[in-house]
Amino acid sequence: MHLSYWEKTTFFNKIDYAIIGSGIVGLNAALTLKKAKPSAKVAVIERGSIPSGASTRNAGFACFGSTSELLDDLETATKEEVLELVELRWKGLQKLRGLLGDQHIDYLNYGAYELFQSEKKFSASADRLNELNNDLRAITGAKKTYTIADHQITNFQFEGVQHLIKNECEGQINTGRMMTRLLTLAKESGIQIYNGITIQKIEKSPSGPTLITDQNWKIKAKKILVATNGFATHLLPELQVKPARNQVLITKPIPNLPIKGCFHFDKGYVYFRNVGDRVLLGGGRNQAPLQEETDQFGFTENIQEYLLELLNKHILPSTKFEVDHWWSGIMGVGKVKRPIIKPISEHIIVAVRLGGMGVAIGSLIGEQAANVLLKQ
Repeated sequence: MHLSYWEKTTFFNKIDYAIIGSGIVGLNAALTLKKAKPSAKVAVIERGSIPSGASTRNAGFACFGSTSELLDDLETATKEEVLELVELRWKGLQKLRGLLGDQHIDYLNYGAYELFQSEKKFSASADRLNELNNDLRAITGAKKTYTIADHQITNFQFEGVQHLIKNECEGQINTGRMMTRLLTLAKESGIQIYNGITIQKIEKSPSGPTLITDQNWKIKAKKILVATNGFATHLLPELQVKPARNQVLITKPIPNLPIKGCFHFDKGYVYFRNVGDRVLLGGGRNQAPLQEETDQFGFTENIQEYLLELLNKHILPSTKFEVDHWWSGIMGVGKVKRPIIKPISEHIIVAVRLGGMGVAIGSLIGEQAANVLLKQ
């Protein structure tokens, strides 16, 4: 189907900034660009009817790192690099809350807990708790970001859990409401959002890049931001980013649910939380890393069985529950956890590879990407 003259000369005419992807990064970039240049035509192009990668399909953790995750990072990165990334996550969360307002994202500061079934793994974290707290004090402002919370195990009614470490500074949000609010702010700012359009490739030329869609539409823009995270290599295969699927379930309401807060297990590869009186549980991709290195939504029996076993044996061992719903989401990961924000050409930049911390860093990465575009 070809564009009509009217469509070509109105909707897709004289676009100053085209942003591919309407997730948390893309929308924050659009808002930053529109604020800096109110008269600019900013267009966000999304292949789904709603944001369809990870922004609306995550667990809603307002988190920046459990102890074992940070210690694991220190095995492959310097302390300065790890703390710089934690600070990026922390500042991103504050920016997100400030921009949208806690009431619009259902932000709840219940704290977060890391579960340990192994005395050895717990000791590895507990032995460095003072060090981590001292390092994070300048970032979070908390005297003790992490505290041992073994007394809570009985209250939560866990089975087979030996120790808990609580992060006092983490919380939870409703990511559906987060994205709804971002979309509302974008529309109120005069940003054009086009859904149901898949960009197949980007053609470069001296006069500026052209987006080629799945319907063979040709959309010109002065500058382009690729913000498709785990799907970025569809357009730019040279990028050092790989897709990673997470499978997630949520239970039906459970009367007198003892769990309140966000919970991490196995270096953050497994996560769960309460959503009101339901339990949301997801992750486990490290059980089959090659299988879950995919940008295809869907489910696998081995991961589902693994998550259900955790729920039955350890999380809700004495509580009857029913699974209400399953879904999956696609992240963008790499050998290093640092996001990629860089120019691909004079007119094209990328902002991808958010790892499992898109909620935390997405707003700040979007802002930083927009500032790179503005300087070009």
